[in-house]
Amino acid sequence: QVQLVESGGRLVQAGGSLRLSCAASGRSFSTYVMAWFRQGPGKDREFVSGMDNSWNGGSTFYADSVKGRFTISRDNRKNLVHLQMNSLKSEDTAVYYCAARTRGGSSGGVYAATIDYDSWGQGTQVTVSS
Repeated sequence: QVQLVESGGRLVQAGGSLRLSCAASGRSFSTYVMAWFRQGPGKDREFVSGMDNSWNGGSTFYADSVKGRFTISRDNRKNLVHLQMNSLKSEDTAVYYCAARTRGGSSGGVYAATIDYDSWGQGTQVTVSS
């Protein structure tokens, strides 16, 4: 497992933008599949976006609810993964979690289930006011 620390969450108005960051420990960051999940009030944790490791070209995948509005990126030299969120809506309000798949490798498929990831951050709160 690796340690993950999220930052960047805050209160923002609907239609606004926000950039979340996640700092990861470990020397093999480029081999990890990274993802963002979120958990809204009274809801289950849900997949938001993911990015494959460098061996698989860093392919990205998104939940339908955020496609076209959110962009995931990573900086393998700095062990960082970001989530750029634009055109925010009130339904985007949630605690956002960074997740890493450090074991099991990647087959190049889409990893969108919580069970696919073995390391989690503590979360950062995003609140979108309407």
